[in-house]
Amino acid sequence: MHVVIMGCGRVGSALAFRLLELGHSVSVIDKEESAFNILGPDFKGEKILGVGFDRDTLIEAGIEKAEAFAAVSSGDNSNIVSARVARETFNVSLVVARIYDPRRAKVYERLGIPTVASVAWTTDQVLRRLLPLGAQEEWRDPSGNVVLAQVHLSPKWVGRSVADITEACPVRVALIGRFAGAILPTRETIFQEGDLAHAIYQVKDKDLVQNAFAAGPKD
Repeated sequence: MHVVIMGCGRVGSALAFRLLELGHSVSVIDKEESAFNILGPDFKGEKILGVGFDRDTLIEAGIEKAEAFAAVSSGDNSNIVSARVARETFNVSLVVARIYDPRRAKVYERLGIPTVASVAWTTDQVLRRLLPLGAQEEWRDPSGNVVLAQVHLSPKWVGRSVADITEACPVRVALIGRFAGAILPTRETIFQEGDLAHAIYQVKDKDLVQNAFAAGPKD
């Protein structure tokens, strides 16, 4: 598909290269011509000079054929305005805006624009590596009975298998974050130092799951 990216900083450029690697076509918009230097001479996408909420600039970037739009500049206002233009004027179905102020993120979500609050996300990720914060919900089913959450994993589980933890509490380990990547574990998968566990469980079992993950094996 064709993706238009507004903002050619570190996030925008990395996103552009990743999309190209995945076989998509990309147009990157930035109001500063020097910003495109980060893309280098071998960049295969399009570079469009202009502001991301300008109709003519967006059309030049191929917004009329785009299936996705990402506003990832350094300005919250520019990002949200650009995202709304892409969604409401050009009917782009997949739109996301990067937001630095987490207080604004909830407001923009109510407008129907999915946001990534980078400061809040980064703060949370750092805290979760420093402190045992229990379980952080990432998804909940419509009934509200089942959740997917990142659960603090005690170092005492290092060297033990996924099967061991599923026997200790009613949970399914859906995903393990490891070395800046992720793996889909089996029952035989062994926990390693630094692993981030993402587990599925019933809401009624939350305390039981958190305690089991935090306490470590009983034997």
